[in-house]
Amino acid sequence: MLIDQFGRKINYLRISVTQRCNFRCLYCMPKIPFNHQPKENLLSFEELFLFVKAAIDEGIEKIRITGGEPLLRKDLSIFIKMIHDYKKELDLAITTNGFLLKDFAKDLKNAGLKRLNVSLDTLDEKKAKKLAQKDVLSSVLAGIEEALNVGLKVKLNTVALKNLNDNELIALLEFAKSKNMQIRFIEFMENTHAYGKLQGLKRDEIIQILSQKYDIKLIKKAEKAPVSLYSANGYEFGIIDPHSHEFCDSCNRIRLSAEGHLIPCLYFDEALSIKEAIKKGDVKAAVEILQEVLRNKPEKNKWSVVDNETSMRAFYQTGG
Repeated sequence: MLIDQFGRKINYLRISVTQRCNFRCLYCMPKIPFNHQPKENLLSFEELFLFVKAAIDEGIEKIRITGGEPLLRKDLSIFIKMIHDYKKELDLAITTNGFLLKDFAKDLKNAGLKRLNVSLDTLDEKKAKKLAQKDVLSSVLAGIEEALNVGLKVKLNTVALKNLNDNELIALLEFAKSKNMQIRFIEFMENTHAYGKLQGLKRDEIIQILSQKYDIKLIKKAEKAPVSLYSANGYEFGIIDPHSHEFCDSCNRIRLSAEGHLIPCLYFDEALSIKEAIKKGDVKAAVEILQEVLRNKPEKNKWSVVDNETSMRAFYQTGG
């Protein structure tokens, strides 16, 4: 069992298999050139799997594959199958922007994937192009449809932004409801890589907008997850609010980058590398580094409603 210094059980590993992305979203990496780490700088899937097996044996029960955009990493379905075959009951998911999903949904399903999250911030083609700096909406919607068709469970992630999609929150909720998907509205997490003029909507503002049409009631804060669940006239949706330290109280996750950096907290830039140990096949040393990362895991982030600070973290490297 993996326990951090604050007594939190750590059973969730997020693996960023690439920092490459085919979008340049305003809230993430709008000015980053379309380049990427050379392949030789990344851990191979076989090397990542060495650590994954050890992490599962130590107590990891949930794994989410992220990026950048994970579907840009060649043979991702093979890696998914490796993990699934090692522990079939593992909660295994991916987060994707959905642009390539139509082509890969069936392979992912066949590899053992059961569910995924797709980023969808708008249903307006022009807004989608502005946010992603690319014409993306039709491909994303086609990817969502194909994922549902092959039997994958789909959730939508929507970053709520003032003067961009704040007038669409109700429409996005209704789109998700019509497809029997859960939507989760996410507070914008301030970071130095984002477009500087962005302003996010906080939880109460999101609820106020949705309340214009729906009777919104709190159901519960999801156990061991940074999402609070609400009902809109019986339809269940979520809000992820990192500006509340309730976000951190039950944090059960660590992150692994494609280059082998183990990251204890999304906000902070600190990390320790397992790359050398894994390259040598020294799984014991990698697990010792994991234990040290847990000892250094902070109690909470520095996003807050009162004294909000901007993170230096590059989310595209860590699957934010």
